[in-house]
This record gives sequence, structure tokens and C-alpha cells, in this order.
Amino acid sequence: QVQVMESGGGLVQAGGSLRLSCAASGMPTVINTIGWYRQAPGQQRELVATKSSGGSTDYADSVKERFTISRDNAKNTVYLQMNSLKPEDTAVYYCNARVWIGITVRDYWGQGTQVTVSS
Repeated sequence: QVQVMESGGGLVQAGGSLRLSCAASGMPTVINTIGWYRQAPGQQRELVATKSSGGSTDYADSVKERFTISRDNAKNTVYLQMNSLKPEDTAVYYCNARVWIGITVRDYWGQGTQVTVSS
């Protein structure tokens, strides 16, 4: 059974830090890309940061220099260290694990963890 589980969200003051964790289990094959997306109220889900199995990373411009993604391939776990948080970072953060099965891409999502940054 596939499971993607996030943890580490919470309430923090502007300028503070949080660390999110995500563990994926039961995957049908090797995870290609794993990372984080977020969705604020009334807005579309957007990419925050992802990391491929080969080590390449992709960050949203709004979080560069503040957020760092890391990955433990052996444990199918990904972390997001968030520093210098801003109120506009407030959102539900979702973990995504992407696998390729043949020529088909399959995305697995966690249920999300709330991050609230107060001003």
C-alpha cells in the first residue's frame, strides 16, 4: 500500500524556521522526483522544491536562498528546511512522489501539513 506522510508543520512567527519531513512507502518502483508543493487559500497548488533521484533540485523563485530540500534515497524520505519564513509562506504543504512506470508518470500525494507564519 502506497503511503506518503508529511510531518513538521505548525505555527511560527515571521523570520522563524520550520522543518518538514515526508516519508514515502510502498512505492511500486524507484521514486524519480520527490518534493514539496503548497496551496494557499483561494490559490492554485504551486511547486516549492523538488529533488530528483540524480540529485538535481528545482526551487520556486520565492523560496530560493531561504528553503533547502534534502533527500534520503535509501529511506524514500525528503526534508524541507524553511528559514526566514514570511507570512506569504502560509499554506498547506503537500509532499509529492513521482514515479515512472514504463512511459506513464504517476504522482502520489500526501494529505498535507499546515504551515502558518504570523506577522
